[in-house]
Amino acid sequence: MENKIYIKDEEGNEVEMEIFFTFENGDDRYVIVHDSETDDYFSFGYDDNGNLRPIEDPEEFALVEEVFNTFTGDDDEEDL
Repeated sequence: MENKIYIKDEEGNEVEMEIFFTFENGDDRYVIVHDSETDDYFSFGYDDNGNLRPIEDPEEFALVEEVFNTFTGDDDEEDL
């Protein structure tokens, strides 16, 4: 069974994405999603209620990117 999530794009349209994986770092929770139509990956933080938040802090984004690259076994940087 695939885990799906719907995220609103910049125009307010809901886009179906696959949850690629989730992880925690201390009290912070993160989700990486995959858009199969564009083959792009996106990362978000989320709270106890599942509300997504953008990752705006460069250090936090670097952490998420490092975990993504480790998870995928890709030493080259992927675009999140």
